[in-house]
Amino acid sequence: MKNWQLLFPGKKTNAALQQIGRGGSDTKLWRMALQQFRKNKLAIWSFRFIIFLTIIALSADFLANEKPLICKYKDKVYFPVVREYLVDAGISRWPVDLVNVDWKKLDYQWSIFPPIPYLPQNLDHVNEHSVSPFGKQQLPSRRWRHWMGTDELGRDVLAGMLHGTRIALSIGIVSMGLALLIGVFIGALAGFFGDDRLSISRARLIFNIIFGFLAFFYGLGSRSYILQDALANSFGAFFIQLIISLFIIVCIMTFGNLCCLPFKKIPWLKKKINIPVDLLLSRFIEIMNSIPTLFLIISVSAIVTRPSIFVVMVIIGLTAWTGIARFTRAELLRIRNLEYIEAAKALGFTQFRILLKHAIPNALSPVLIALAFGIANSILVESVLSFLGIGVPAETITWGSLLSQAQQTPGAWWIAVFPGLAIFLTVTVYNLVGEGLTDALDPKLKK
Repeated sequence: MKNWQLLFPGKKTNAALQQIGRGGSDTKLWRMALQQFRKNKLAIWSFRFIIFLTIIALSADFLANEKPLICKYKDKVYFPVVREYLVDAGISRWPVDLVNVDWKKLDYQWSIFPPIPYLPQNLDHVNEHSVSPFGKQQLPSRRWRHWMGTDELGRDVLAGMLHGTRIALSIGIVSMGLALLIGVFIGALAGFFGDDRLSISRARLIFNIIFGFLAFFYGLGSRSYILQDALANSFGAFFIQLIISLFIIVCIMTFGNLCCLPFKKIPWLKKKINIPVDLLLSRFIEIMNSIPTLFLIISVSAIVTRPSIFVVMVIIGLTAWTGIARFTRAELLRIRNLEYIEAAKALGFTQFRILLKHAIPNALSPVLIALAFGIANSILVESVLSFLGIGVPAETITWGSLLSQAQQTPGAWWIAVFPGLAIFLTVTVYNLVGEGLTDALDPKLKK
């Protein structure tokens, strides 16, 4: 502690120690930011609307489904919607007499159906050819009415809207979750280490370069056809093969770093040199930022025999992280010179521990802003792709695919208005939340 006090005498010592004890987090700043955000009524109502959309997305199967929520059939009580989840997970099976049945025509003793008794894929052959929500519909009872009309094939528009909410939010959250992991990691390395704070021995550098080429060749190069075939088959097969490739790369790089240890005894190879981390990663960010997301998805979709919504998520995530990386890098350039970072170094903490435990948690405030805008942009990209019929399976009903149907039937105004309004409102509220976070986390609050 005496050495510590020589570096940080007086009150600064206690302040720095307190910041290290709580991971360097500035709780006062976050409290002020939350108060400022609450003052923005438009942002608060936008955030509430996002919560409302999330609830709809999570409960879409309970709001619009051809199966009853609960029913009694042949003296047995069933929960068909819940059981469908268990069947899909491989935990349960349907009874033989309930496999491939028309749930609307079963002779129930009693049943409770969802408010919308349709799935997006269900065809109403009686009310096909785009029946208006205010037009006359031939139905056995009012309970089966199509409240937002039907499309050209007789599919319920409201059911498609509810289930499309899940796809839209999933696209935004999953893709930006992947972008968040990549962007924060690369941006933190570039900002924290800069061009002069990471030094490694010549032996480790040489071996990492050599084994890096070997890892790329055996992990990705020699397995390119396997990865391409797996991507063409399904996303699950591609994900498994990708994990195998990453495991091969990690094993080769680990072996290379172990092989360099004996050579570090040679004086010339033992000497450390600086690695310009910021320069290298910044150029890499610029290269990735120049790749157009839309054309990349179109190119990948051309080699995928079975289009999958997960492929779209991954591609958007792999190309949308550059903005997050830039925000994180800029924030880390500021944070790395603060007192509690210097205090952690004086206490003997390793650089990677300081980076993960103290630096990154305090650099996430601008990332939240980029995340909100990124989710809105991802939803917009998915809508464009669905409208063009690219990357998304034809049987998957999304807001963009509904808009595409409206192009084919110009007189069906409801197929254009409802999905278009949903896309507009969702993108707008995410942008409003992003703007609210921008104002709440303004650097002027720190003064």
